[in-house]
Amino acid sequence: MKAAELFVRCLENEGIKYIFGIPGEENLDVMDALLDSPIEFVVVRHEQGAAFMADVYGRLTGKAGVCLATLGPGATNLITGVADANMDHAPVVAIAGQASTHRLHKESHQVLDLEQMFQPITKYSSRLLTPNIIPEVVRKAFKLAQTDKTGASFIEFPENVAEMEVDDYPLPVKNPMLPEPASSQVERAAKVISEAKAPLILAGNGVIRAKAWQQLVDFAERLNIPVANTFMAKGVMPFKHPLTLGSAGLQAKDYVHCGFEGADVIICIGYDLVEYHPYLWHPSRDRIIVHIDTMPAEVDAYYPARVGVVGDIKHSLIRVGELATPHQGHAMRPLREALIREMNACSKDAGFPVKPQKIIWDLRTAMELEDVAVCDVGAHKMWMARMFRCEVPNTCIISNGFASMGIALPGAIAAKLAMPDRNVVAVTGDAGFLMNVQELETAVRLKLSLVVLIWNDSGYGLIKWKQMNQFGRISHVDFDNPDFVKLAEAFGAVGVRIESTEQLLPTLRTALQGDGVTIIDCPVDYGENLKLTATLGEMICPV
Repeated sequence: MKAAELFVRCLENEGIKYIFGIPGEENLDVMDALLDSPIEFVVVRHEQGAAFMADVYGRLTGKAGVCLATLGPGATNLITGVADANMDHAPVVAIAGQASTHRLHKESHQVLDLEQMFQPITKYSSRLLTPNIIPEVVRKAFKLAQTDKTGASFIEFPENVAEMEVDDYPLPVKNPMLPEPASSQVERAAKVISEAKAPLILAGNGVIRAKAWQQLVDFAERLNIPVANTFMAKGVMPFKHPLTLGSAGLQAKDYVHCGFEGADVIICIGYDLVEYHPYLWHPSRDRIIVHIDTMPAEVDAYYPARVGVVGDIKHSLIRVGELATPHQGHAMRPLREALIREMNACSKDAGFPVKPQKIIWDLRTAMELEDVAVCDVGAHKMWMARMFRCEVPNTCIISNGFASMGIALPGAIAAKLAMPDRNVVAVTGDAGFLMNVQELETAVRLKLSLVVLIWNDSGYGLIKWKQMNQFGRISHVDFDNPDFVKLAEAFGAVGVRIESTEQLLPTLRTALQGDGVTIIDCPVDYGENLKLTATLGEMICPV
């Protein structure tokens, strides 16, 4: 068989259902081999969209999402999405065609050293120089992408190698089991937690990757310790749970004063430093840190882990929880109560343009608890992270480590393919939406039912927010938008412009119940941004 056919068989062996990408001259043999494969190739309109789709698909399924491009500009277009996946620990395998090995040693048309280019942004980057190494390279790429901490792998496939004949077969799929935590460390952690006066849990995305959310809830309940989560860990503790404090990461004084500054022991569970850097929540460097994760703590001056419990997070939580002494109560309820009051305050607000709090209230009201929101990056992300209530993990997907604009629409497409029985909403600003607007055609062609909710302020709202906070004036952040209704219709989607606040909730409900793609253009009042900043700056809770 051809090497390209063996390559596709190896992908089938890994259980791959979808490949997101664009065909090109240097991956012709792979494209032809896919015609005889059960793998569905999803043709996208830009390689960045393909990488974002693989990113979100990997986050939601725990299996590596796969994206494919040709050489040169096709491969470089993958970089942003692959970097996003790797920094946010989403399992992804990216594949790019390459020129013949006969011209890789010299300056040649569209040739770049892709193996080296992807090395800094992946866990593993390799080039297929002979057909007989294909089974090993593919297996290793998937094994590393899907092994904690999960991330991205890259495979470069020269066109002449893809054409070569080979007689080989895929390797068996075997992923290592996580080790049990060391008993001595379990005992040390239990002792530290038992002796704490005001412990606090910071739950990160690793809890979701480990599927350990129920063990987290049991751990917090048994020991009566409040839980704050990072943006990427929304839903690990149901918001309705009285021990849930909500999302930390806005660099706001509410969590610093009400939570972290008042805690003597901070228990970080499945937490990645990139989610919310510890110099923001631990500037004093004097709290006791208990690190519970699948890997040892990263070296950081502001994250001096006193105890590290390394191994299967589920088992670690069970064993530490059994040994530690429960606490009588916690003094951080004012933070939760203030957040709930803030969430409820605008539930009936009729001001127009629509306040961010009202948009989120109506969106949460319209969506079922297991529906999925894929949030883009911008001012709306800060509001969604703070105020969008999640009762179920992986129902609010946020790019946080790399924080790349443009992820929402392609990510929503992947989410709908991964979870076809759930409603999916891309929550995006006008700027982020237009960065990958071409993927509307992909969604319509695939006959997907999803909603795109655009927070329209005709500007880079988050940057404006930062500029006003820092300088008291704005610089070069305003722009004009197209008519989003006509744009939606041009792609074959439904477009709706919100003309009054009372129109938003029924429009969302209709869109979620409908077939096909609906674009909702919702003007937003980002004057609330500075009010939120002022409120958070003044909030100091007694602890």
